[in-house]
Amino acid sequence: MTSKSLEAVALRDDRYRVLVEAIVDYAIYMLDPQGNVASWNRGAQRFKGYTEAEIMGEHFSRFYTEEDRATGLPARALHIAATEGRFEQEGWRVRKDGSLMWAHVLIDPIRGDDGQLVGYAKITRDLSDRKAVQEALSQSEQRFRMLVQGVQDYAIYMLDPLGKVSSWNRGAQRFKGYTDEEIIGEHFSRFYTDEDRATDLPARALRTASSEGRFEAEGWRMRKDGTRFWAHVVIDPIRGEHGELVGFAKITRDVTERRNAQQELEATRARFIQAQKMEAIGQLTGGVAHDFNNLLAVVIGNLHLARKHLPPERKLRQLIENSIQAAERGATLTKRMLAFARRQELTRAPVDVPALVRGMAELLQRSISSNIPVSTQFPLQLPLAFVDASQLELALLNLTVNARDAMPKGGTIMIAAREAQVGTDEVSGLGPGHYVCLSVTDTGEGMDEQTLARAAEPFFTTKGVGKGTGLGLSMIHGFAEQSGGRLVLKSTKGQGTTAELWLPVAEAGVLLGEDQAPAPNLPALKTMTVLVVDDDPLVLMNTAAMLEDLNHKVLEASSGEQALRILRRSETLDLVITDQMMPGMTGTQLLEALKADHPDLPVILASGYAELPEDKIMGVVRLGKPFEQAELARALVMSLRPEAEVVPFRPKHG
Repeated sequence: MTSKSLEAVALRDDRYRVLVEAIVDYAIYMLDPQGNVASWNRGAQRFKGYTEAEIMGEHFSRFYTEEDRATGLPARALHIAATEGRFEQEGWRVRKDGSLMWAHVLIDPIRGDDGQLVGYAKITRDLSDRKAVQEALSQSEQRFRMLVQGVQDYAIYMLDPLGKVSSWNRGAQRFKGYTDEEIIGEHFSRFYTDEDRATDLPARALRTASSEGRFEAEGWRMRKDGTRFWAHVVIDPIRGEHGELVGFAKITRDVTERRNAQQELEATRARFIQAQKMEAIGQLTGGVAHDFNNLLAVVIGNLHLARKHLPPERKLRQLIENSIQAAERGATLTKRMLAFARRQELTRAPVDVPALVRGMAELLQRSISSNIPVSTQFPLQLPLAFVDASQLELALLNLTVNARDAMPKGGTIMIAAREAQVGTDEVSGLGPGHYVCLSVTDTGEGMDEQTLARAAEPFFTTKGVGKGTGLGLSMIHGFAEQSGGRLVLKSTKGQGTTAELWLPVAEAGVLLGEDQAPAPNLPALKTMTVLVVDDDPLVLMNTAAMLEDLNHKVLEASSGEQALRILRRSETLDLVITDQMMPGMTGTQLLEALKADHPDLPVILASGYAELPEDKIMGVVRLGKPFEQAELARALVMSLRPEAEVVPFRPKHG
């Protein structure tokens, strides 16, 4: 080789040396064949902490951890480099100060022109920062995985782009019932109902999430065992670095209890609003009926008095009789209004059920369509039922109207009654005894088991808005139980409905009800001074007129306060008749005042209402409005001589 060639080689080597020495981001150094350090650049000094003077000639194994030295890793690294031409690895290396760094190591063998091994080139890069980031990311992923797996109140899982399950947490297993092995790789549409799959909802949910960035909905979802739960579902798309769709994140929560609670709250609120509405209607109805009662009392009372003074003219008497019948029919209507408003007491008495039904025939037929025939079926002999006749009429009317509504396309209604002896547990909720079973049967649509079970609940109705309050059957149920009986509903879907009213039979010796009672037998009374108290001047005048017709002297008061003033002035007063509903002082309040100053003075309380404080009226004779002269006379006798032996009653103009 010429001198110029040698100079060129030397110059090139110097350049390489300068280049290697200048590199500070890599440790580049030489090892001899035994592994001792033969060269050292600035990068090596920066990473490892040794100066060139400290490290030259030292074995490179000192850069390895004790664990790696114990396993012979340094020697194996040189052996692999020499035999395979390269050794590459990442691992922990030790600095001069004993600290560790995560290093990428590359060892290449260096051979002479004759192929003999003359040493090794070793390049090391400090990747501690990258390692720290990777470990932090790995720990974060592990913590997130633990978090997702630990959540049991939410089903959190992944779907691939086609909708197949690719991950599954414990919450998903708890909600849906599938284990990882059972569900991974299966399509998520199996969680949807048949109805939702028929409308392609699963595919639409993924399309919506992919195109709009999110899908959120609530609906029924299926568990492994086939049961349903109400779920809140969120589906989010997952995209890669370049925006490509790589799958979906799906979060599901079981909100069945919340939904049930919300529905119950809404139902309770609706029932409360309905109850308020019905209470307002009831108050209005009761008020109207009360005032109507007063008017009827005047009309009926005056007609009866007028009838006594009529000349023997048949036409005129016929007109009066017709007016009395119309007024009495109005009184019956008022009783029904008060019964609806819960302001009429339950007056139980023996009732001839077939006779009651026949008496309602015109009303019942008017209440239903003319194309629905109503037939009856009664035995030749039937015992009397012990029940409130007015309430029974209202219940029968309700049942007949319900039967009509169940037959929008027409049909037939059968009203029947039979006698029955009930033993223990023969009819649910009915005690053993002797009963009259009044039934209304239609040929309508019938009810399924679920509807039948709720039919008598307050405010439950299958009718449309504005077509039913849901109170009819519940009122009948309450009336039947209050009467000592039972309402029993029997129905099959598509085969009609039978409503049975089980009513207790009247015991022998119980007196007939007022509507069925014979003419009263009353003792004659001496002339008395009676104080009549009523805020309605028409009722006041009518009651006074009937008393005067019975040969009694009458004092009148339009209020409780005026009545007390009259009592203070009067020395000879035999009896007081007072209305209940009066402004300022009610009838019961007047009773209390009278008991304090005149404890022995007989009092009759006249009212069409049932809602009276029983503790305030114990032992007081009550007179229901509207009343006739005979009923007034009977009340006078009961207030003065409740133990009197009855004799025929004869008004002075009989």
